[in-house]
Amino acid sequence: MPEKRVLRFVLGDQLSRGISSLDNARPDTDVIFMAEVMEEATNVKHHKKKIAFLFSAMRHFAEDLRDEGFTVDYLRLDAKSNPGDFGSALAEAVERHGVNRVVMTEPSEMRVLEAAESWREELAVNLDILADRRSLASHEDFVSWATTDSGAQPKSLRMEYFYREMRRRTGYLMTDGEPEGGQWNYDTDNRKSLPDSIKAPSRPRFEPDSMTREVMRLVADRFDAHFGDIEPFDYPVTRKDAEAYLDWFVAEALPGFGDWQDAMKQGEPLLFHSHLSTLINCGLLDPRECCKKAEKAYRDDKAPLNSVEGFIRQIIGWREFIRGVYWLKMPDYAKSNVLDATRPLPGFFWTGKTKMNCLAQAISETRSNAYAHHIQRLMVIGNFCLIAGIDPREVQEWFLIVYSDAYEWVEMPNVVGMALFADGGFVASKPYAASGAYINKMSDYCSSCRFDVKQKSGEKACPFNYLYWNFLSENQKVLKTNHRMGLIMGSLRKLKQNRLDEVRSDSERFFASGEMQAWDQTEDL
Repeated sequence: MPEKRVLRFVLGDQLSRGISSLDNARPDTDVIFMAEVMEEATNVKHHKKKIAFLFSAMRHFAEDLRDEGFTVDYLRLDAKSNPGDFGSALAEAVERHGVNRVVMTEPSEMRVLEAAESWREELAVNLDILADRRSLASHEDFVSWATTDSGAQPKSLRMEYFYREMRRRTGYLMTDGEPEGGQWNYDTDNRKSLPDSIKAPSRPRFEPDSMTREVMRLVADRFDAHFGDIEPFDYPVTRKDAEAYLDWFVAEALPGFGDWQDAMKQGEPLLFHSHLSTLINCGLLDPRECCKKAEKAYRDDKAPLNSVEGFIRQIIGWREFIRGVYWLKMPDYAKSNVLDATRPLPGFFWTGKTKMNCLAQAISETRSNAYAHHIQRLMVIGNFCLIAGIDPREVQEWFLIVYSDAYEWVEMPNVVGMALFADGGFVASKPYAASGAYINKMSDYCSSCRFDVKQKSGEKACPFNYLYWNFLSENQKVLKTNHRMGLIMGSLRKLKQNRLDEVRSDSERFFASGEMQAWDQTEDL
């Protein structure tokens, strides 16, 4: 038997056959190593469904590689020999197989990359860390775009201009060097509230097989104290099923995605959204194939331009932009708190038990599905955290815990830069703050709420209404110089003193209420 010479280490969010660590892999000489370790499952108390999804997807990926003839050394979480962390597990695998080199693709998170750099010093063999080609913009590409000719970083970056550059580079929705339809962005067409006559398409179910069921039992046993529900579980965990889900989205949901992407409806957590981010972020789907299939639907007159442009913008615009910001600004970016927000995260974020129906819906759906769509995240959950002055580090941790598509590189810049304006405007041109009127316009939540969205003050008033003005008042020093806030800050200055006193009194009462009581950390999630 030929000597095994290379150990190829594949992480749980690198489940792509074309990942750089598997380039030129040889079944006769190489070993592919994968590991489930407690350290990664518990660095934060990840949602049960996220852990189950990743472990199942990893095990199925390993089986696909074995079917190709590869030797796959797969370390299960419950193996007696499992040391519990990547570094120790990797060192033991090197010794076990007698390899002379280790190859891996760069981790997506700085914490894991720093650990990988330390393994280079600790391993008895060379460790090669390769670039991750799955992103459409390399680290060098983004730095080149984001910095001046002198190498200085600007005070702010705007996704829209990066997105246009990515459209030119990729050629998606471009004709003769110009954007399809004559404009870059159709966002103004994508803000419609959902009428009762419009029904979301019925989604396919991917019933768990025996391997997934085994993982679900493991997670239920080992991670019972973690947030979220593990049942029902009907999400794709294989490359084949991921492709089928993408094809379903393009055919059935993409045509309505554009018009209704900002809408929210009680009891309908997915509506026309792709629900593919978890599959893209772990590697089962490639962002390019998602864009190509969506563009083909437009070219074949099977999906309108505003839907396809909006979907492609999410991938080559926001997703790539946020990744670039993460690597450009870390590690200090995580500490950003320009608005000096210090209130603790309320306990209802873990239970979903709040009188505010919009938050109850979004958080309860998150607890059940490890998912909420982008408007629920930004304009309900994020908006509340912004106007209530919740500590950004606590919000970051919550987002990282609860969503199956959350990794620090994508979660943290979205929370810091988009949801909380904690970076002072490096990412967003203004805070995404809104009163209850926005939520009422874009959802049916308010009609089932104990609070009255039309009341501006008093105990029955929607808390978003007075917290919005209180937020503006508390942060006048920072916001008064923001040119996009000029009109609303002018309205704040025109408020009579008795109205301001009313806003502050309502806000203080709310902050002192049971709604804002912090979670008892001694209790299970």
